[in-house]
Amino acid sequence: MEFEVAGIPFAEKPWLNLSYKGRLLKSTYQPDFVCYGKIIVEIKAISALTDETRAQIINYLKASGLPLGILVNFGHYPKIEIERFVNRPGGRLAMNGD
Repeated sequence: MEFEVAGIPFAEKPWLNLSYKGRLLKSTYQPDFVCYGKIIVEIKAISALTDETRAQIINYLKASGLPLGILVNFGHYPKIEIERFVNRPGGRLAMNGD
């Protein structure tokens, strides 16, 4: 609902095709949201983000070719955790503005 209130275009649980080295894979991926047609938003509700949750979004970015991923964890106390991942040209990824 917050995306709608803010006027952010989004698709909830869209099916994305995945590719590897330019070849389309049979597997697909269904992220929580894709905003503006290019930003993967993954929502979690766990006590803390882990390397496994980070690896998930990194793999989805690389395989989908989308440029930006945002990982949001509402289960962390006392504040939510937000991490940003940038899929740079050449397959290099940066985290939180690195």
